[in-house]
Amino acid sequence: MGFTWTIVAMIVVLAIAWRFLGAYMVSVYEGRTRWLSYIERPIYKIAGIDPDAEQSWQRYGASLIIFSGVMLLVGYMLLRLQGHLPLNPQHLPDVGPALSWNTIVSFVTNTNWQSYSGETTMSYLSQMGTLALQNFLSAAVGIAVAVALIRGFARKNSKTIGNFWVDVIRTTLYILLPIAFIVAIIFIAQGAIQTLAGPAHIHDLLNGVRQTIPRGPVASQETIKQLGTNGGGFFNANGAMPFENPTGLTNFLSMALILCIPVSLTYVFGKMVGHIRQGAAVLAVMVIIFGSWLAIGAVAEHQANPAVAAAGLSHQPTGNMEGKEVRFGDTSSAFYNITSTQTSTGSVDSANDSYTPMGGFAAMTGMMLGEVSPGGVGSGLYTILLFAIITVFIGGLMVGRTPEYLGKKIQAREVKLAAFGVLVMPITVLILTAVAVSVHAGRAGPLNAGPHGFSEILYTFTSVTNNNGSAFAGLSSNTAFYNIIETVGLLLGRFAIMVPVLALAGGLAAKNVVPASLGTFRTDKPMFIGLLIGVIMVVGALTFFPAVSLGPIVEQLSHGKFF
Repeated sequence: MGFTWTIVAMIVVLAIAWRFLGAYMVSVYEGRTRWLSYIERPIYKIAGIDPDAEQSWQRYGASLIIFSGVMLLVGYMLLRLQGHLPLNPQHLPDVGPALSWNTIVSFVTNTNWQSYSGETTMSYLSQMGTLALQNFLSAAVGIAVAVALIRGFARKNSKTIGNFWVDVIRTTLYILLPIAFIVAIIFIAQGAIQTLAGPAHIHDLLNGVRQTIPRGPVASQETIKQLGTNGGGFFNANGAMPFENPTGLTNFLSMALILCIPVSLTYVFGKMVGHIRQGAAVLAVMVIIFGSWLAIGAVAEHQANPAVAAAGLSHQPTGNMEGKEVRFGDTSSAFYNITSTQTSTGSVDSANDSYTPMGGFAAMTGMMLGEVSPGGVGSGLYTILLFAIITVFIGGLMVGRTPEYLGKKIQAREVKLAAFGVLVMPITVLILTAVAVSVHAGRAGPLNAGPHGFSEILYTFTSVTNNNGSAFAGLSSNTAFYNIIETVGLLLGRFAIMVPVLALAGGLAAKNVVPASLGTFRTDKPMFIGLLIGVIMVVGALTFFPAVSLGPIVEQLSHGKFF
């Protein structure tokens, strides 16, 4: 399938998902879908949960923190005791303390940053019972927070925003599990492996060569890693590994899985607030930014690799194929990686470190905008709504009116919470990058010198703080320094944004609705769409431009041309 037809097919698939998956998700969160109630009810009974009891934002947030803390503790212990637990056919040893901590924090925060090679580090039990489990649960938590914020806009004079436990359970049972199960069967049919039989041992008697080929429960983890915008692969090569991503169809389905829930959540937003056009306006912003960054990445990767050209191989008719799979090509690989970095997924089917400077620029700066185009499952929607609140505040200042969004007055408390949620990420990224380039342990990580080496460090902290998990792959991050300092970005990038979002949801739910008037700033019109894009671009450009100038921009200019 050519690149153009891939784009057309993706638009059709996502349009169907937006309308029908979105409508189905609305029914789930409004309690109208109970076809797995025979499983749902016993879970509530065992856990002592009253599904009809709603929570204030404080209790909702406390439940989220407690749940995540328990998952951190249990997951850490499983990794530390891996060598003494079953389902370990390769007899892999316990995972070290620093790496265990980094890994479980990464998976609980929906980041899936991997400072290790999965096939040589993690047992089957660790892959399934720790990592794949968190792929489901961390995705469900992100979606639950987004739905709680939607309820904040949709309700009036309410002290509650839903029930955290119910939202997570229903998201997992009714949305994530069915889709992941069905698509996993397709992946297996296409050649992705799914087995508990252990690695395959091959002895070539003719040549006297022995080879061990890692295998495992791959397909089941592959689909939820994409659907939940997690990204951590069973194998170190991730989506470039044929056992994970064997054909062009699985490559396409991977991208569709990554995008379908973030896109569909805009329909959920519009439907639950009673105005589909509001959700469509948010989707339009996402599409415009995504399309722009895809164009930058695809054009950059369709050019000759300047490093290869400098080595005397100037004829590169297929574009920059360094670090890419021949079966996917240059532009489709760029499509996959831009999709991944624009959605906090982090899975890749080609090496970011081998991209042209501007190709790497597209992947990196897409995250720097807050990953709102369309962002991760849940996190993309609630982050862009933070930007929307700031946008209507700015719009209100322009016309001298009290800003309103969806009939709710946006006052000092809302603006402060939104600004805090938006600024956590860039401040954390820049501080951690500054620390890493200032100490020997940080500077020892990059495998490249100069601007590309700086890009590897900057990309790392941009990725972990945005809960993305992709890497330039030129940074040796499995060290005590990086394993510990990265968790600061992982935790702040997740919970320091979620808590303000829930506080915002609670405040908005308690407000009454203000009737629209002739002076109301319409937030479903092109003017709002343009202003929202402008706010997102200004925050990202002004904050990160100096740092990006030291990395991919100066590297590109060193080649004598920009494209």
